[in-house]
Amino acid sequence: MYWTANKIVLLWVACMLGSYCTVTHAQTATFTAEDTLRGSLNANRTWWDVRHYGLTVTPNFAEKKLTGSNTILFKRLLSTNAPMQIDLQAPMQIDSIAYHGTQPTFQKASTNTWLVHLTQQAPTIDSLTIFFSGTPREAVRPPWDGGWIWLKDSKGSPWMSAAVQGLGASSWYPCKDHQSDEPDNGANLSIVVPDSLIGVGNGQLTGISTLGNQKIYHWRVVNPINNYTIIPSIGKYVHFSDIFKGEKGKLSLDFWVLEQAKEKAQKQFQQAKLMLKAFEYWFGPYPFYKDGYKLVQTPFLGMEHQSAIAYGNGFKNGYLGRDLSGTGWGLKWDFIIIHESGHEWFANNITTKDIADMWVHEGFTNYSETLFTEYYYGKKAGNDYCYGIRKNIKNDHPIIGAYGVNNEGSGDMYSKAANMIHTIRNSIQDDAVFRKMLRQMNQQFYHQTVTTQQIESFIAQYCPFNTTPFFNQYLRTTQIPICEYVLDTIQNTLQVRFTNCLEHFELPIYLAGKHRKIMVGTEWQKIALKAKETTWWLTDEKEKNYYIQFVATDNALAQ
Repeated sequence: MYWTANKIVLLWVACMLGSYCTVTHAQTATFTAEDTLRGSLNANRTWWDVRHYGLTVTPNFAEKKLTGSNTILFKRLLSTNAPMQIDLQAPMQIDSIAYHGTQPTFQKASTNTWLVHLTQQAPTIDSLTIFFSGTPREAVRPPWDGGWIWLKDSKGSPWMSAAVQGLGASSWYPCKDHQSDEPDNGANLSIVVPDSLIGVGNGQLTGISTLGNQKIYHWRVVNPINNYTIIPSIGKYVHFSDIFKGEKGKLSLDFWVLEQAKEKAQKQFQQAKLMLKAFEYWFGPYPFYKDGYKLVQTPFLGMEHQSAIAYGNGFKNGYLGRDLSGTGWGLKWDFIIIHESGHEWFANNITTKDIADMWVHEGFTNYSETLFTEYYYGKKAGNDYCYGIRKNIKNDHPIIGAYGVNNEGSGDMYSKAANMIHTIRNSIQDDAVFRKMLRQMNQQFYHQTVTTQQIESFIAQYCPFNTTPFFNQYLRTTQIPICEYVLDTIQNTLQVRFTNCLEHFELPIYLAGKHRKIMVGTEWQKIALKAKETTWWLTDEKEKNYYIQFVATDNALAQ
């Protein structure tokens, strides 16, 4: 079935089932039927599983139009009379469908969805080819608003690409547009362009064919891939390459840039090897050795297009030349190379089933910036960088969004989630264990789609405290715990507790590094300190290690 109501009014209570069900925040939001069709699984989606996409696309630069086809290989998971929901957003349209020499009936079910009626059989591998055309939504401020980009480079040549995270892959090609179903066996992307241009796609280039005055560039991805990261980039590109000797052997590095940018790119893109060395140390092997690693210059800032990272940062360090942390460390490296490549581990390797859980993508990737800084410049530099990005936290809405309606949570999924992870790390107080956690996470959920509960449960195994109220606090409320304390520097005593937090919230705090752990909860406790512990408490190191508010108070324990 599918929703036919014009609008659905949802009272969103950000809580999880079972042990996660702590009502911490309520937000009234209005979602449309289109949101539900896009963001939830229904009977027209669950009976089939995508195995492979075979895409061909021909962009018309002058008219800003696309024509193409998508051969969808899928597995029937059960026998049913339900039609197949195909997502393709207006004004794009399905022209025809080929299915075993027949033309199945199909109709538009809503503005952005179509229903295809196939002869139902026992579960088996099957396929159909959908031919589509139209004028895709054009991005005004990519990558934030999403859509296709039709520009000219500095020499007047056409330069085209797309950035559709959030907006969705269905904004330009027909697919099952839900993060939970990646094509298990990857995708082929054939890009038809004038012979004066080059089409760059994901994965490996398998061949170039000629069709009149056009060329077709054939790209192949063999690993599972997110729908929104399958992207063609078209321009007057030049190519150079390298090899990275990593944990799984030789990894091919390919770089595609406009010919006028080659000299700058050859210098700036040397950071790719530095990134791979640092991230393989922290996260484990690059997840897509067979598909290779690629940086592609694009007419927008950047995006984590799997095995074809979109790059538009002007070949300079920082974020468009700025340091988002305000500490100076963010100017030591190119933000887009480091951040967007970090997504290869968190977003592309480990993908959340629902975009409400995008903190898994953005929080860990944001923290990868801290880990990169630490790897090359030391732990203090990493701590300073992580502390510096806190100024970007708004605490406006919970990090987790509403489920089933294609809804992202707060933008705090970046800096706040990163500082939450930093707090977890310092609560574990063993970097070898923390690194093992990150590496095993990428191994256990290798090429998988996940829920936040899976990630939370996995992390809980490594934490010396109750993580249920911890995750509820940081992910499902906007309240930051306050650590109230009374410090007596004469008697060397500390009285401490947490307020502004959920029931049973607790966190271990290590005094003066690893020397002693105190488990702080919501009840006052009094602790005798050593002189060096008292001195440490007077420094700002505790603020840098834990994303909590430390507040000195006149309150004291009852004697």
